[in-house]
Amino acid sequence: MTQVRDIAVIVGSLRKESFNRKIARALVAQAPASLKLEIVEIGDLPLYDQDLETATPPAPYVAFRERVKRAQGAIFVTPEYNRSMSAAMKNALDVGSRPYGQSVWGGKPAAVVSVSIGAIAGFGANMQVRQSCVFLDMPMLQQPEMYIGGAEKLFDEQGRLTNDSTKSYLDKFLAAYAAWVERILA
Repeated sequence: MTQVRDIAVIVGSLRKESFNRKIARALVAQAPASLKLEIVEIGDLPLYDQDLETATPPAPYVAFRERVKRAQGAIFVTPEYNRSMSAAMKNALDVGSRPYGQSVWGGKPAAVVSVSIGAIAGFGANMQVRQSCVFLDMPMLQQPEMYIGGAEKLFDEQGRLTNDSTKSYLDKFLAAYAAWVERILA
């Protein structure tokens, strides 16, 4: 039997009903049996400030780092704000990478999904998250790339993904990511 891998899902939009959160929920629901995806909340993380790295750093820093450290991989689901990742996403990456030399990210197989109402589908944010993950020593899934545009048309009133082509796209992505996780962690 294949080992079930614990995967942290980091959602870069803090809005309760964001399209990114809805896609993250769809990923969790559609995950293959070899992956246990869990959304790790980032909304209560104080902005990263090295002055807070004392003997007792903020409790949200500690809890976030401990949770990500336990994870065997990470999927980042990001909106695009002004052709960039959100401040919340960047902050989560920074908090997890500190204090210097104690990053919780290193070696974890990663993937990025960008979600937008626009046709470009968050390409700029997707590339920025990838760039940060490369620096953080996270082996990044290269294919399939996940850019989801027209997000406002993909869900019903309850927030469930109803678009069959997007569901199929997520299945293809999750299968590739599961194989990537096994390849990296083998």
